Amino acid sequence: MPRYFFHTHVGADVVADPVGTDLRDPDAAWTTARDTIRAMMAEPRNQARLMGASLVVTDAEGAVILEFSFAEAMTGRGDGSVH
Repeated sequence: MPRYFFHTHVGADVVADPVGTDLRDPDAAWTTARDTIRAMMAEPRNQARLMGASLVVTDAEGAVILEFSFAEAMTGRGDGSVH
């Protein structure tokens, strides 16, 4: 199973995911990214700071698979999938 890494970008700061998660495919990585963002935004004190953030998902080689903005995940437009 491929391993995906979920790196949070907030302005110039990056919180790297050094461990990653084994998932079946990019669609599963997309769903995990959306769910992770929504969980992070559930804490009211995080909302203003994270609304401009993004979650960048890479594969084991470091190639970007997708970039998911927190704002997109929260506005409902984040209901598609990776193709």
